[in-house]
Amino acid sequence: MLFRKKVGIDLGTANTLVYVAGAGIVLNEPTVVAYSLEDRRILAVGDDAREMLGRTPGSIVVTRPMKEGVIADYKTTSAMVIYFLKKALRGSILWPIVMISIPGGASQVEKRAVVASCKQAGASDVYLIEEPLAAAIGAKIPISQASGHMIVNLGGGTSEVAVISLGQLVVYKTIRVAGTRLDEAIMSHLRKVHNIIVGERTAEEIKMKIGNALLNESDGEGFMEIKGRDFQTGLPKIFKIGEASISGAMQKPLKQILEGIKEVLSQTPPELASDIVDRGIVLSGGTSLLKNIDRYITYHTGVSSFVVEEPLFCVIRGVGMAAENLESFKEAIR
Repeated sequence: MLFRKKVGIDLGTANTLVYVAGAGIVLNEPTVVAYSLEDRRILAVGDDAREMLGRTPGSIVVTRPMKEGVIADYKTTSAMVIYFLKKALRGSILWPIVMISIPGGASQVEKRAVVASCKQAGASDVYLIEEPLAAAIGAKIPISQASGHMIVNLGGGTSEVAVISLGQLVVYKTIRVAGTRLDEAIMSHLRKVHNIIVGERTAEEIKMKIGNALLNESDGEGFMEIKGRDFQTGLPKIFKIGEASISGAMQKPLKQILEGIKEVLSQTPPELASDIVDRGIVLSGGTSLLKNIDRYITYHTGVSSFVVEEPLFCVIRGVGMAAENLESFKEAIR
């Protein structure tokens, strides 16, 4: 009998991670594809394509085929999945069993698109697991117990908020606001307030270096020197930006995430709500690395929040564990 490898994929809006059973996380690359506009030929994927962002001639398009957690460009996503699987499995795709994460409450059309892209990439069987469940498994939360656990997975395209009990999502909400919206808010703020135009990569760098969800006067303000283009003159410009300015720019998308968390808390059954008060809100995903995001959520909800260890790898660890133990997690997968 042919031994088929079990592969877990966290197909994110910003980054794609691949887990191979027995080897662990083998790939972590940006979800970016560069292709020729003339014949739609794929020129670069992942790290190589990200290097091209904002630096290509008109004949080359650099795109993120995933928008807000779902497939926006089916053909490009399929080509990207094939590339990532080949790279993760070192060139040989022998009909692997693939477990892939999807947003909680994804539509049937969205689910079919994910399954079809994996099948086209050479997968024999495709299993789907909802991101909040995968994140909870990766965070080592005992999800099978009859007690409430709240997890907020802050990704690149979506923020997944869920209350889990007995291995199932009791209340959940997918908010189409996350890391990329924070980047867009920073770009818009710099253009409107400071008359400076920056690209996606610079906005993300600003968010990571001086982004702060909840300012604390005792910390002192951080500054960063940025390079962009003057909106009025069109000439290159070097500009110094402060933490307070960037924090103000991010408040609108942060408030949208907060409203989603409050909505889920308001729909949670009282017994589970009391469990959440005792245990706190668990934060995972790359955007949970934003400075003081845990304090921001605690301050506005009154429920203690904390970020898990290595939040960026939380979902992929959960997907990988579920892929390796299909029988144990059959209730959580589709």
